[in-house]
Order: sequence, then structure tokens, then C-alpha cells
Amino acid sequence: MVYEPRFYRQWGGDSLEAFTVAYRDTDLYVRARRRLPDICLSVIQKLRGELEAYGERQPEFLRSLLPIPVPSASLAPESVRAMCRAAEKTGVGPMASVAGLFAERVGQTLLKHVDEVIVENGGDIYLCLDNDGVIGVFAGKNSPFSGKIGLRIRAASTPLGVCTSAGSVGPSRSFGQADAVTVIGASAVLADAAATAIGNRIQRVEDIEPALAWAQQIAGVQGLLVLMDDRIGLWGDMDLVRTNAVP
Repeated sequence: MVYEPRFYRQWGGDSLEAFTVAYRDTDLYVRARRRLPDICLSVIQKLRGELEAYGERQPEFLRSLLPIPVPSASLAPESVRAMCRAAEKTGVGPMASVAGLFAERVGQTLLKHVDEVIVENGGDIYLCLDNDGVIGVFAGKNSPFSGKIGLRIRAASTPLGVCTSAGSVGPSRSFGQADAVTVIGASAVLADAAATAIGNRIQRVEDIEPALAWAQQIAGVQGLLVLMDDRIGLWGDMDLVRTNAVP
């Protein structure tokens, strides 16, 4: 695997401690009141163990591009069941939500030790804030919006997930052509799956409006931003702001 430096992680700044945690192909960027890498690593290892063990028994869970039945609690850990529920709601395969799952579960565990946290996993974020903040949107170096717009996150609305899918940026698999599809939801697991599902529906700018309408039917999705070429699609609880980050 070739590591690609995620320079957008350097955008902005705040009073939180910043650190990274990497294990195999999982690479998290964390901001919290204290550095707690060992706790993050233990969560990552536990989740990977659960998903790999279940995938050995049910290979379809790892490779399906469509939803599979949600297994009972007696047959699968909650991590697997959460991914299958998100897939069922959005029409994609369970693994479309894996990055959001890791960000969310690490963030939820850290909140047992600190009161404010941001966990980013390849563009998928789980966060709980004490004060309002801004998340910069990266849509590729060729996008006219990269480094120039961001999403204002109201502390009162957190914890929540902010997840992004792109047709031309990052390692995530997408069948669409949008520069960035960013979804806000109470669950990062659902937001991750929804971003993939919505992104898959956008092949050209004319697809943006129908995709916005379709996204409104997904229970749990609170807001949606679509960037493609020089167009912006926006729906729901999204507050765009200008930023001066330079990609």
C-alpha cells in the first residue's frame, strides 16, 4: 500500500492535542484534550478482529456491493450489524461504511476519557465539540472549491458524523464522478454509507439535483453538500463558510 500524505489534515487549528494512530491500513488523525493513542489502537485492533473474523465466516460481508441481511446479535458483533443496517438504508455494500465505523467507535471510546474529540479516517469524521468549529472541504487539487469553503459545525449539534466520498480523490471506492459528496448525520457509520451511495448516483452535473432529492429519503441524513466542476449542491442542515486554506 502506498501512503499518501493527507495535507488537508493541517488545515486550521485549535487548542486540542493532535496525534495520529496507524495500524495496518487504518490511519487515524485525532484531536482531543489529551493524547490517548493506546486507547485508539486498542479500539482499532478490536474492530479489525471482529470484522475479519466475521468476514472469514461470511465472505459476502467483505465483498458485496449491495446490502446483505442484517445478522442477529447472536451471530455477529454490533460493529458488523451497524454496518449492515447502514447498507440496508442506503443500498450499498456493508464495507462502504467501514471508515465511518472506525472513526465513530474510536471517538465514542475517547469520550469516556475526554469531553471533546475529533477523529478523522480518510475524510470520514466523527466529532464532539465544546465550541463551534469549521471543517475544510477538500475536493481535489483541480476543484475551484478546495481550500476555499468549509462547513460550520455547531457544537450543540454534536456528536455527529461528517463523511465524504469522491469519484477522483482518496482510496474509497466510488462509481460516481462528483469531486466531493459530504454527508452530515448523527451516525458516522450511516453518513459514510450515504456519502458513497449518493456519490454513486452522480455522473454529471445534471445528476446533482436528483441526488439531493433522493438523499432526503434516507432517515438519519441531516445535510448534504455536493461539489462537481464549478457547481455546488446543498441540502439540509449545512452552513457553508469561506476559508483561506491552501491545498
